[in-house]
Amino acid sequence: MKSELSEKKNGGPSAGRKRHRIMLVDDHPVMREGLAQLINHEPDLSVCGQHEDAAQAFAAIPALAPDLIIIDLTLKGSSGLELVKNSRASHPKLRILVLSMHEESLYAERVLRAGAAGYIMKQEATEKVLGAIRQVLGGGVYLSEKMGSKLMHQMIGGKSQQTGSLLERLSDRELEVFGLIGQGKGTRQIAEHLHLSVKTIESHRGHIKEKLNLQDANELVHVAIRAREA
Repeated sequence: MKSELSEKKNGGPSAGRKRHRIMLVDDHPVMREGLAQLINHEPDLSVCGQHEDAAQAFAAIPALAPDLIIIDLTLKGSSGLELVKNSRASHPKLRILVLSMHEESLYAERVLRAGAAGYIMKQEATEKVLGAIRQVLGGGVYLSEKMGSKLMHQMIGGKSQQTGSLLERLSDRELEVFGLIGQGKGTRQIAEHLHLSVKTIESHRGHIKEKLNLQDANELVHVAIRAREA
């Protein structure tokens, strides 16, 4: 006990910094494992839990007591946005970072409104991912420079693109489907990606066309691609 106290006093191994506890929620095991290895190599960060299902992740929060949850938007059985909303509603002090393959321009604003403190795409370099984690843990908000500038212009001058304002009509799941259409994925591919039936995706596509005042499937694809590139 005496030597332990001496180590702490002198800055020895036992005096190490507190490691922030991070929970990972992603439905791809390889992605989770890779991210966990990246985080656990950092002296101030540690993964306290991994989940692929939103309901399981939400139930584990009280026991694991994470400082930060990193959430993908596409999860088994639920949209990651729903997990963001539910987690923030039940645990207001919990910090949340969304790490996803979906285009930032479609999701960043909605993610922040849902209660997350940042959005970063999976394509980013590991250094940026770690930077985003630390920025959110430090009480800040993380967005790419491009997205941050875009949101600032919207705040100052109002939304100028009609498509952008119409997208607000879409539900979280509809926006997810819309984003995947913009990536060139067909109905069956989207169904497999979201773990939903083809019939359900066809229903979502119909609702999207109706809400965006689109005439047919071709117009839907063109608008989805343009929105992704905006």
